[in-house]
Amino acid sequence: MAGQVHLEVNGLVATITNDNPDKHNAFDDDMDAQLFGIFDEIKQRNDIRAIVWRGVGKSWSSGRDVGSIGTNKTDLTHHELMTRGHKGIQQIWEIEAPIIVAIQGWALGGSFQRALMCDIRIAAEGAKFMLPEVGHGVIPDTGGVAVLYEMCGHGVVSDMVLTGRRMEATEALRHGVISRIVAPEDLDETAQEMAHKIAGAPAVAVKLSRRVISHMSRPTIRASMDDELIYQTFLNKSEDFAEFKAARAEEREPNYRGS
Repeated sequence: MAGQVHLEVNGLVATITNDNPDKHNAFDDDMDAQLFGIFDEIKQRNDIRAIVWRGVGKSWSSGRDVGSIGTNKTDLTHHELMTRGHKGIQQIWEIEAPIIVAIQGWALGGSFQRALMCDIRIAAEGAKFMLPEVGHGVIPDTGGVAVLYEMCGHGVVSDMVLTGRRMEATEALRHGVISRIVAPEDLDETAQEMAHKIAGAPAVAVKLSRRVISHMSRPTIRASMDDELIYQTFLNKSEDFAEFKAARAEEREPNYRGS
């Protein structure tokens, strides 16, 4: 069965669910379209005051299927495809309700970056975070690196991006990447309690508080995403990326030239 993204609204709280557990909630093009459609629906509504974004199964989301990285099965150019992805996730900025991400297991790659674009992240014990893109011949390109840089600083972000090393939940809490660690069995309940508390506060106060916070960081994030759009498009046509794919297909050591 293909993966799905579901929306459920219960009173003032909406819940988005990643539902592709057999693949640790990895996203494909169809799930992207479903997610962006849900964001579009939510931003049109004024009856939703808080949002929980969760995943079923062992992981919140393992990003994208590694086999699909660098491929394009649409009629769009790579630049157009990336632009569509950026516009889809930037809808978060147009949604009035705060988004709480409840993470268990893995939050990988582009999915981890999408979580970083949201308001609050909490995690179950044992959750793990990783940006493995460089090891697959591409760069992180969903805006989250700019957020992570603000939280962790140059050294930690460079380590995660360039070596692809994983960050455990306890370290993520120290850096402010997540705000709470809870027992796995308490994750959904805690996220819902947080959402209902926000939903019960005066809506205008929540709205204006989020605007103050977002105005401090959004110009930097937008500039970072503009760079990602240009550099990832160039990288997709680079000699090194062609060599990366050829070496992997031919099961040999690559010979990179930095161009």
